Amino acid sequence: MQLLKNCLTLITLFIFLCASAQKHPIVYCTKSDIIFIKSKLNDNELIKKSYSDIKASVDFWIDKDVDVPFPKDPAGGYTHEKHKDNYTLMFNSSMLYQLTGEEKYADLVKKLFIKYAALNPTLKNHPEAKSKYPGHIFHQALNDANWLVYAGLAFDGIYNYLTASERKKIADGALKPEVDFFTGELKDWFALIHNHAVWACAGVGIAGIATDNDDWVDKALYGGNKDRKSGFVANIDGLFSPEGFYTEGPYYTRYSLLPFFLFANSLQHYKPELKIFNRKNNVLRKSLYNALQQTNLDGSFFCYNDALKDKTFITNEIVEAVDIAREVFGEDKNLLPVVVQQKRVTLSRGGISLAEEISRNKNIPRYYPYQSIEFTDGANGDEGGVSILRSGANEKLTSLIFKYTGHGLSHGHFDKLNINLFDEGNEIITDYGAVRFVNIEQKYGGRYLPETKTYSSQTIAHNTIVADEKSHFNAVEDASQAHHSNKLFSSIGGNVQVVSALDTNAYQDIKLHRTIYMLQLPNNPKPLTVDIFRAVSATQHQFDLPFQYSGTLMSTSFPYKTFGTNQTTMGKKFGYQHLWKEAEGKYNNPLAQFTFLNDKTYYSISSLSDDSTQFYFTRIGANDPNFNLRREPAYLIRKKGNNQTFINVLEIHGGYNSVTETSTNAYSSVKKITLLRNDPEYSVAEVMIGEKPLLLIQCNSNYKSAEKHNIIINNKALQFAGPFVVLYDGKEL
Repeated sequence: MQLLKNCLTLITLFIFLCASAQKHPIVYCTKSDIIFIKSKLNDNELIKKSYSDIKASVDFWIDKDVDVPFPKDPAGGYTHEKHKDNYTLMFNSSMLYQLTGEEKYADLVKKLFIKYAALNPTLKNHPEAKSKYPGHIFHQALNDANWLVYAGLAFDGIYNYLTASERKKIADGALKPEVDFFTGELKDWFALIHNHAVWACAGVGIAGIATDNDDWVDKALYGGNKDRKSGFVANIDGLFSPEGFYTEGPYYTRYSLLPFFLFANSLQHYKPELKIFNRKNNVLRKSLYNALQQTNLDGSFFCYNDALKDKTFITNEIVEAVDIAREVFGEDKNLLPVVVQQKRVTLSRGGISLAEEISRNKNIPRYYPYQSIEFTDGANGDEGGVSILRSGANEKLTSLIFKYTGHGLSHGHFDKLNINLFDEGNEIITDYGAVRFVNIEQKYGGRYLPETKTYSSQTIAHNTIVADEKSHFNAVEDASQAHHSNKLFSSIGGNVQVVSALDTNAYQDIKLHRTIYMLQLPNNPKPLTVDIFRAVSATQHQFDLPFQYSGTLMSTSFPYKTFGTNQTTMGKKFGYQHLWKEAEGKYNNPLAQFTFLNDKTYYSISSLSDDSTQFYFTRIGANDPNFNLRREPAYLIRKKGNNQTFINVLEIHGGYNSVTETSTNAYSSVKKITLLRNDPEYSVAEVMIGEKPLLLIQCNSNYKSAEKHNIIINNKALQFAGPFVVLYDGKEL
């Protein structure tokens, strides 16, 4: 009887192992996907190039002993980069095994896994770890999670090549130590609602699917305690607004989309009943498309919060997300301009389909179809948001970003009501982003540099009001994270685009109310931006409004004194200690103008001034002994008092031709700015554009769209409906 029981047990185990083998691969691609991809590998040049590039990168290592070094270096160092290269090599080689059937590719992956199975159980905290979430293979746990994602993909790819004992040896030795590390010692980190936890959950979940371990999959989906308070699903629900805006900003949207899409794609194969891509009304799809909308003409992501300016949508994260989106959501020609710029596709059903679409379509637009668009922030869409106002098309596109979000978790900046301007692909009114040199060992091991905290996240590094030389919320992250700004009203599209937002928490006794108008005036090829920024307070303050700009100063309408041989800093803390005061000016005239040249186009800022207004030209670089900061300029307007209103007109005009040495329309057309009324009910500003008046009337308390208003301006009665009206030369624009 016992012998019969043992035989039945062995038969059951054999049936289970056979069933498991039949369903693999299942994580990145399924068996039917592999058959489809193999049939298309020679169909067109984009597919052939994508395949040959991967094959060449792997073939280089065939029959070579690939090093799996003991971890000791920070980001950028040999061991760090080698382990990164190894997990990419393992994944690519596993895909080639599936597509060619050649065992040399599976054997390469197996040999690497055997080495990791010997190494990983011996590892403790990395010797270069600096954060409270250290890694084992890398200096931070985040990079370990990257490794686990790709290791899980690779294991699945060679599953059928391995014997049962080899699978157990690799799963127990290479994968389990990382899973146990994340869900045990780093359980608080694993439970975060943050991009780090997304990577960790994706790693644990993909490893679970690859090794047929539903316990790991459930922990990845629903948190280490499986209580649904954390985990992959909670991060989908918590990190995105209903429109798909990712609270840490577009730079980190780009980074998080890879684990979101890779794990969701594997769940689509493994647990289709979850309908994970339909979660929160297709929010993952929205997040991808909205990330693309938050890019410049060259595909670089808009630089707010902690961000680096050289990250574009040609990065691997977006390549993978776009290709998976094609497979899951179907054909969309709007993605083709992105794929053309990426110049490669993944070896997946979606990637192959996109390559085929490109070969069939001969008139693909050069640029992604950018448009004016708005996003809310916060999981429920009730924590402020971002408006992107656009004018023009293709290479003539102008984009203005108005940010009135929540803080943005640990990567947020203290920049309530901040603006940035892009024109024809150039960043004009700039955002510093983060102070970091990723994976450059000499620069603090590739980590965020201290100046991210002391300068680039501080309010003065942005284009918004700073009161009393103190950052919003005194630069306390928890305080900032607890609050958000609010949009009061907006209207996008057409000749008049406007967004008005209010912040009442950045300072204890100050209300910041900013309204941005992007106006398309008749016979003017470029939009005119009018910025009305009210600082409302019953007490006296010093208010600074900086404009970080990219370009060369051409002229000012006011005299200034330079400090070329005796420079001092603008202040002692909150980022002011990093700013050299290069020049200072005062002007007893109600109109002050500053013009600079960027890429052969003139840009002017015309400002409402009074006898007490001061103007400064500053440059980053003070108190920077390691030369970590870029030496970028800013134009700063300072006013003192209680209720202060800044009115600035940003004008794009004329140009300079260096070949013909001709300059056209080099001076601003703004002749006068007058604040006709400014009280709790209304603000009324008049801007003289040449000889023609531009009148802007906005409500400061009643924002109902159907509300009718009667107001007397310049002894004339005006009637309008809604929270604003703009008149140009006496006619509604």
